[in-house]
Amino acid sequence: MLLVVGLGNPGLDYARNRHNIGFMAADQLVRRHSFSPWKAKFQGEVAEGVIGGEKVMVLKPHTYMNLSGQSAGAAARFLKVPVEDLVVLHDELDLPAGRLRVKRGGGAGGHNGLKSLDSHLGRDYRRVRLGIGHPGDKDRVAGYVLHDFAKADQAWLEPLLDAVADAFPLLVAGDDSGFMNRVATLTQPPKPKKEKPPIAADSALAEATKAAAERGKE
Repeated sequence: MLLVVGLGNPGLDYARNRHNIGFMAADQLVRRHSFSPWKAKFQGEVAEGVIGGEKVMVLKPHTYMNLSGQSAGAAARFLKVPVEDLVVLHDELDLPAGRLRVKRGGGAGGHNGLKSLDSHLGRDYRRVRLGIGHPGDKDRVAGYVLHDFAKADQAWLEPLLDAVADAFPLLVAGDDSGFMNRVATLTQPPKPKKEKPPIAADSALAEATKAAAERGKE
C-alpha cells in the first residue's frame, strides 16, 4: 500500500490558501481516480482507491500544518506502511509557481508540516514539491502562504493539479522522473499557431492598379 499525505490546514477559512495546495492536490487525486468517499480517521480524513494496480490511501491531516506528523504517523503505524512508501504533497516556496519537483529525503526548508513529519517518521519519504513562488522577502512568507491564491493563479493552478492526478500512476510505479516529465508536458502552454501573413494593402492596391492599366491597353 502507498500512503499519500496532502498537507494543509482544515476549515473553509484556509481552503484556498497557498499553504493548502497539498490538500487541493489530494482532493483532485481522489476525484480523478474515483476513490471512496472521505471519512474521518487518524485525526484527519482518508479516502482509498487503486492506481496502477496498487492500493493507495490518501490522508489529509486535520491537526493543522505544524502537527501533520501526528496524524500521518498514526496512519503509517496502524497500516504498517514503511516511510519509503509514503508520498507527501506540499507547497514549495523555492519553486516558481506551477513548477513541480519530486525528491526523497532532505531537509524541511523551514516548512512546519515537513518538520512535523520528520519528527514522527524520519526523512526518507518522497516529497512532491508543488511550486507556489516566493513573495521575495522572508518577512512576508507567513502572510503569503496563508493568503488565498489570486485569480490570476488559476491559469497555472488548475492545470498543475490536473496534471498531477493524470500522471500519478507513474509515481505509484516508482518512475519519479517519468512523473515529473509528464507533468511538465501536460502543463506546457500550447504553442501559438503560425498564421499566414496577410497580403499588404499597398501590395493589393498596386496589383489592382496594374491590372486596370493592362485592361486599358486592350
